[in-house]
Order: sequence, then C-alpha cells, then structure tokens
Amino acid sequence: MLHYDDINDGDCNKLLSNEQLMSLDDDDNENIYFASPVLPIETQQYNEGFLERRESSDINLSRNIPVDVRNYTYFVFYLLGTATMTPWNFFITAEDYWMYKFRNVNLNISYEELEELNPMQKSFACYLTITASCSGTSFLILNAIFGQRVSIRLKILGTLCTILLLFAITTGFVEINTDTWQEQFFLITLFIVIILNVCSATMSGGIFGIAGLFPSEYMTALVSGQALGGIITALTFIIVLTFGAGDPKITAFTFFVVGSALIMLNIICYAIMEKKPFFQYYINVEENVRSPSTSINADGVSVNATVQLSIKNVLGKIYIHAVAICILFATTLSVYPSITILIESQSYGNGKAWNDIYFRPVTNYLLFNSGDYFGRVIAGIFEKPKNNCYTVLLLVILRTFYIPLFLCSNSSSHSFLPVWIHSDSVFIVMMTTFALSNGYLANILLIMAPRSVTRCEKETASAFMAASLSCGLVFGSILSIILVQML
Repeated sequence: MLHYDDINDGDCNKLLSNEQLMSLDDDDNENIYFASPVLPIETQQYNEGFLERRESSDINLSRNIPVDVRNYTYFVFYLLGTATMTPWNFFITAEDYWMYKFRNVNLNISYEELEELNPMQKSFACYLTITASCSGTSFLILNAIFGQRVSIRLKILGTLCTILLLFAITTGFVEINTDTWQEQFFLITLFIVIILNVCSATMSGGIFGIAGLFPSEYMTALVSGQALGGIITALTFIIVLTFGAGDPKITAFTFFVVGSALIMLNIICYAIMEKKPFFQYYINVEENVRSPSTSINADGVSVNATVQLSIKNVLGKIYIHAVAICILFATTLSVYPSITILIESQSYGNGKAWNDIYFRPVTNYLLFNSGDYFGRVIAGIFEKPKNNCYTVLLLVILRTFYIPLFLCSNSSSHSFLPVWIHSDSVFIVMMTTFALSNGYLANILLIMAPRSVTRCEKETASAFMAASLSCGLVFGSILSIILVQML
C-alpha cells in the first residue's frame, strides 16, 4: 500500500517529480518522500504520477465485483436515458396543443382553418428552442465544472422529482382556459421550460458522469435510452393520429400523462438501484479514489495527500472527442427537424393517407429515432474505431455533406434553392443513414472519452462530453434558422 515514510527534518521539502514517480518500481514505495504536512493541502498540485501510483497501490479494487443481478442496473441506465430527453420530446411533439393555446380567440373559425399564424404561434417554437438550449447548455457546463460539489443523489433524484412536479403543472394547464391571459401563459410556459431544462441538464450531466464510471456497455445503455425515448414519443404521436384524436387538448393530455408516468418510473427504479451492491461498488470506488490518503510518520503526525482534479488536464485529453461530438450534433440539429419536417412525399396531395398524413411523422420521428437507436446499439457491440479519435472526427466532418442533400430535397417551401431529390425512397435512405451515423458516432465518442482519462477523471470527462453535446445542439439550432431562410 502506498504510504509516507518517516520524514526527517532535513527532508521536509523533498518532493518527487512526475517523471520520477512514473518510473518507480513497486519496491520503490518504501523510499517515497512527500511534502511536509505543514504545507496546506490547497497548495498541493495535481500530480498525475501520484494518481497513477495511488490507483494501482492505495486503492484495493476487489476482484470480487458484485454481479448486476438480472441486469437491473443496465435496465435502469436505459430508463434514465429516456428521462434525459422526455421533457424536450414531449413538449415539441405537442405542437398542435401550443398552436391551440396561442390561437386568435377573437375569430369564429377553428385554428386549423387559419392560413396564417399569429405572432405568438409563429414565435413559440423559436423561443422554446432558444430557452431550452441556452438554459440546458449553461447548466451542463456548470455541472462539468462544479458538479463534484453536489451529491449524486441530489443531481438525479432531486431533479427528477422537480421535473415530475413541472409535468404535473403543465398537465393541469391543459384543462385550464387560458384564452383571456394568453401572454401570461406564454411567459409561464417558457419559465417552466427553462426550469425543466435546467433540471434535465443537471440530471444528464450527473448520469453521464456516473455512466463513465461503469463498464462501457452501461454508457451504451444510457445513450441508447435517449434514442428509445424519441421512439416512444413518435409512437405515441402516430397512435394518436391513427385513432383520430383530433382534439389538441386530448393529444397534449395524453403526452404529458405518459411523460409523467415515465418520470415517476425513473424515480422509483433509481431509488432501488442506488441501494444495489453492484451500483454502490462502482460509486464507492470513485469516492475512494478522490478521498485523502493518510499515514502516520515517525513523529506520530498524520499526513494527508489529496488528489486535485485539473479541468485543464482533463480537457487536454478529450478535446478532440468534445469537438467531434459538438460538430456531430450541430450537423444533426441544423437540418433535423427544421428542414426534414418540411420535406414532402413525392405524391403529396393525392388523397392517400400515407402520403398526406403519415409520411412526415413516420420518416422524421419514428424512422430517425429508430435509426439513431440502432446506431447506438451497434456501436456498443462493435466499438470501431476503438481508440482513434481522429478517425471519428474525420467521419463526423464527412457527415456534414448531408446538409446540402437535405436542403435540395423535395419541399414546397423552396424559394431559392433547386430541388434535386424528388424520390421518397432516396429520402428514406438518406434519413436512415443520417440517423444510424448519428447514433453510432455519438456512442463511440461517449464510450471513448472516459477511456482516455484516469479513473478519478472519468466523471468529469463524461460531464464535459455531455456539455459539448449540448453546445452542438445550440449551434445546430442557430444554424437551422439560417438554413430555413436559405430554402
């Protein structure tokens, strides 16, 4: 076990350099000298060499790792993945409900018959995206920097309970007549969206950090769960269309009740999981790595050494991964769904249900989320390329060529750009490969980043990857506004 040897008066300030520590053999531990205990712990610099020695010597990682009984922890990570995207998915899918709530109540015709949207209807989606992206990204970055000061339990259970409360309030508003105070309801809704995304970002940063401590298949479960949440939302939307529930209030009530049920299920399952020996083992290992190492010198003085994380050092190891995942999601959000939802079937208007009703929701929501999901699952199985971040970055850059392809696909909204792709089949192939590549590359990067750092840096690295992902969403959302105007 790594310890402090007896420190003589003349040796109080004798320190080993990183290079010396890294070159020590196991038998050399007996001769290691550390700084005098009179130095404050705050002045001790982050020493990666010391960290490497400590991980291998001071921390006794038991060979008897508890078993994930019935893969319960794996299942809960899947479920938590759906929870990270539930607020966003259910709010944007209930588009008809928001159009109904913000309709012009002075007209005697239904909102579906209106050919032009009023200012609140036009601006709501934009404000929704901006408030959600900015608030979520800000707190993901804050979580990556200061997240170590907040307990895991508070970051997960505390935020989930808050999200459940906000979903309950939103569900209640469905049955409340807000026609006489639409402006106030508009602001209240945006405030709810901000708090929802702050909570969702805090939970996402926390759960991504936790997943980085576990074997790679648990990160795969988490990111696959995110895509699965999109599939659940898309299926719910299509089922509502199939059964002809034309009332937007019924549609919204269904969405928010299902969303509340998912959040409640997450709370119950996580509360059970955190008591499981398998979960506690990996969490306790991380806490032990960060805890001070203590020994007694010859004079009976207790000597502590604390490992301090250097955020700069962590970013230096994963900045390629962070840049790649930012570009990846900026590319995706630049065209999906803002551009892809405008693309129509080649036979639109012929009176067939597939072309007029189902083509857009199936290809945009169900097909994309399914492709994204299977891409993440496949990445978890093959993990190729495994440790070459530059190859992944190159693939991410090549993927940007999808942007001009979607911009030139069949849509009646074109004013400037030509339409080169008319075929429904070609568009479906494009959406499928676009979604598969998004899921595959995202999972590869999220698995690769924690492997590039030491154990006590894994949680911070994973949190920064989540923040970089969210930055990509913000950049993509801004770019999508520009691209829509270019059509």
